[in-house]
Amino acid sequence: MNKYKKLTLSIILDALGFVSIIFPPFDIVWAPASALIMTKLYKGKEGKVAAVVSFVEEALPFLDIIPTFTLMWLYSYVFKRNEETIIEV
Repeated sequence: MNKYKKLTLSIILDALGFVSIIFPPFDIVWAPASALIMTKLYKGKEGKVAAVVSFVEEALPFLDIIPTFTLMWLYSYVFKRNEETIIEV
């Protein structure tokens, strides 16, 4: 998947997480679903760690404002790339 399509999807998924602010029982369904989606979008150890963070963030009240999917995209395509560039130099 193109990294910008993944960014768009991440923003949409983060917005979907805001539904629980209006309808709190949505978290019962969304917390495990977001964890599963996170592992599908981001592979490897980082994806698994992000899935756990996403599950906890969505399951606990008042943390829904954290854009977990978008933060993971930033880590994968901005911060991790810069880290690799610094190491190569």
